[in-house]
Amino acid sequence: MIYNYITDPGKVRERNEDSVIVVENLSGEILMCVADGMGGHKNGEVASSIATSHISKRFEEISSVGNKDDAVNWMQSVITEANVEIFKYVAEHPESTGMGTTVVMAILTDNFLLFGNIGDSSGYVIKNGKLHKVTIDHTLVNLLVKSGELTEEEAKDHPRKNVLMKALGATQNVEADIFNVELNIDGIMLCSDGLTNMLNDTQISRVLDSESSIEEKLDKLIFKCNNRGGNDNVSIALLYREDK
Repeated sequence: MIYNYITDPGKVRERNEDSVIVVENLSGEILMCVADGMGGHKNGEVASSIATSHISKRFEEISSVGNKDDAVNWMQSVITEANVEIFKYVAEHPESTGMGTTVVMAILTDNFLLFGNIGDSSGYVIKNGKLHKVTIDHTLVNLLVKSGELTEEEAKDHPRKNVLMKALGATQNVEADIFNVELNIDGIMLCSDGLTNMLNDTQISRVLDSESSIEEKLDKLIFKCNNRGGNDNVSIALLYREDK
C-alpha cells in the first residue's frame, strides 16, 4: 500500500479545526481517519484532535482488529470512547461547551474493508479512475432529501446544508454508520467537507487519475480548493493498493 494525508487551513479560517491520521497496527492493518472539528473559539480543533488521537492510539495498541464482526464492534467502541473523552474535556474546560467533531474512518485488512462515519466528512473508494461515495452525510438537508422535501439539486446550495444531525460531542450516546465494502478497489479517500464543498467528484477524480505522485495529488487538491477561495479547512487521507 501507499498512503499519505494532508491538512490545510484554507484562506479564510483563522485556525485549522481538522485532524487527520493514517496508521498501521502490528498486523499491518491500516486505519485512516479524518475529523472536522466545530465550535470555533470553543475549541473545535481540540475535539477533532481528541477523536483522531484516541482512535489512532487504540488502533496502534492492538495486534489486530480480528474478524469483520470484531472490527465493527471495535469501531463502534472507539468512537463511543472518543465521544466520552470529548465530554470529559468539556467538563474540565466549561469554556469549551459546544465543541464537537465529525469522524470518518476506514479500516483495511487483507480480508475486509470497513468504513464508519458520524457527521458530514466523507469516505470514498476509487475504482477504475472514478470516485464512489460510501458514507452518508448526517445533515439536515440529507434528511430532507431522503424524505422527499428537497431535491438533490436544491440541497447543493441550501442555506442550512452544513447543519449536522450527528456529531461527537453533541450527545452522550452516539452510534456510527458502518459500511462493509468490497475489497476489489484501487484506493480509498477520506476527506472533510472543505474538499467536497469546493470541488465536485469529477474534478477530484481528474486529479486522482493523473500520473502524479500521491503527494502531488494531495497538494494539487489543496491548491484547487484554495484557488476557488479556500473557504474552509481541508483534510484528505489517500491510499492506493500496492499494485496501483
